[in-house]
Amino acid sequence: MLDELCFEPATELAALLRSKAVSAEELMRAHLGRIERLNPKVNAIVTLDAERALEGARAADRALARGETPGPLHGLPVAHKDLLPTKGMRTTFGSPIYRDFVPDTDAILAERYRSAGAILIGKTNTPEFGAGSQTFNAVFGATRNPWDLARTCGGSSGGAAVALACGMLPIADGSDLGGSLRNPASFCNVVGLRPSPGRVPNWPAMNAFFPLSVLGPMGRTVQDVALQMQVIAGPDARAPLADPEPGSCFAQPLARDFTGVRVAWSHDLCGLPVDPAVTAALEPGLRVLEALGCRVEEAEPDLRIADEVFQVLRAWHLEGSYGSLLDSRRDQLKDTVVWNIEAGRRLSGQDVARAEIRRTELYHRVRTFMEQYEFLAAPVAQVPPFDVDRPWVTEIDGQPMLTYLDWMKSCYRTSATGLPALSIPCGFTPDGLPVGLQLVARSRDDFGLLQLAHAFQEHSGLWKRRAPLVD
Repeated sequence: MLDELCFEPATELAALLRSKAVSAEELMRAHLGRIERLNPKVNAIVTLDAERALEGARAADRALARGETPGPLHGLPVAHKDLLPTKGMRTTFGSPIYRDFVPDTDAILAERYRSAGAILIGKTNTPEFGAGSQTFNAVFGATRNPWDLARTCGGSSGGAAVALACGMLPIADGSDLGGSLRNPASFCNVVGLRPSPGRVPNWPAMNAFFPLSVLGPMGRTVQDVALQMQVIAGPDARAPLADPEPGSCFAQPLARDFTGVRVAWSHDLCGLPVDPAVTAALEPGLRVLEALGCRVEEAEPDLRIADEVFQVLRAWHLEGSYGSLLDSRRDQLKDTVVWNIEAGRRLSGQDVARAEIRRTELYHRVRTFMEQYEFLAAPVAQVPPFDVDRPWVTEIDGQPMLTYLDWMKSCYRTSATGLPALSIPCGFTPDGLPVGLQLVARSRDDFGLLQLAHAFQEHSGLWKRRAPLVD
């Protein structure tokens, strides 16, 4: 049944397409059928060009029939996050200001997916300018979680995570400043990788030297994430922070023996409040790590200064990126974006300099810690998926959250370290809501992180569990 193909790993689909066991057009029609049936319920894909997608699929089939060598993503449908510029396709950034904006150029990421043979079908939903880990905006509304339609899918790459969980896409991309690849992956039972800064080149970008915001892949399996990294990682002269190591490094075998590998486990990342349902859902994950042969020990680096580092540099970045819109279109910006830009305007040069100095201190503190442990395991999110009508979490386990950022400290503290981090499906709450485990690796060890996540995935098998909506 073609519809069942939509839940096959992208690596398997790519092999089927190359062998001509299934055509790109057949696969595209299967995915478009799922979009037609399920997207009205979840609102994950907000721009769709089915005719363009079908023509791309037919062209892919013709190219294969001519004997052309297929790319690694040949024939796979993809919809890019609506923050990513796509030539000739509407890109709104989740903002009414850009409701009808159509770029005249592709981002590097879109170029690389297309060059590898992926077929663009549309765009996935995101909060306004990607600000916040709850996917809703004034242009398209909220994206709902397929595990419970009354709950949020997280964000800001929420549309991508939901599309994967629903079998509407086999591969997806997103961005991550304070958790935007990891949080929705955790909430939707998929995999989201925050690569090391520069590992995936970012262009166009207003602040090209800003290291906290990164681009990365999402997938239903770690293998699918590694497949995408082969395509999207690697240098580009337009991106000054781009890592010189080619994406081919992610083509190595993911299998590895983890016997004796030391893993630090932190249940609260230095005193953060965590919902007891999350803590309980993560406990079986520790047993999985131990079953792999890892030496799991309760330990954590002191990450408390990461709060100042992240909040100052984020506010400075948002003011620089969107301050002109505050001056000219304030009435069209959501309140949390206004607040964050204004926080940036209140910063002094001394504030920013202090944050940069403390970021260096944080880096060396964590580097020293990670000399003892190869990996750190921790919660992705401090809460399970919450009511879709709540803009952000205001209280966790009795502790008030004062801003729309505070409930995601478990993610943004690791963002501030510059280390690669990933969310892997780990468990479920008593209500059946997904909970992801955050795995963090040493500096630049993105591939080692994927290896541990792959071993975890193969032992747990949780990626195979589908949301009630899609069965």
